[in-house]
Amino acid sequence: MKYLAQLALIFALCLVGDLVAYLLPVPIPGSVVSMLLVLLLLVSGLLKEEHLGESADFMLRNMTFFFIPPGVSIIRYTAIINSIWWQLILVNIVSVIVCFAVSSWTVMAVLSLQRMVGGGRRG
Repeated sequence: MKYLAQLALIFALCLVGDLVAYLLPVPIPGSVVSMLLVLLLLVSGLLKEEHLGESADFMLRNMTFFFIPPGVSIIRYTAIINSIWWQLILVNIVSVIVCFAVSSWTVMAVLSLQRMVGGGRRG
């Protein structure tokens, strides 16, 4: 019964996030609003990790099942994919390179900030 209550709470927070996103004048995805809502509730102490923990861990452990329906539905678009396959590959290669570069620059910037704030010591 505990798992059902945790899942109900997770889905209720998702529903509230979708409702808030619908009411906002700017287009923000409901999932983003839901995550911000959960973050605010956790930081404020109104929601504890124990309230969501076990069900959230279960969903994270079985996340691959959530990707099966979109992966199977790609089969419907094979004609389109066959006509633009080289563009998709190019976009993926460029995205990976940019992501690696930005990630490494971010790590280097954080490390240099830590050195400046910490006075050059490690640890």
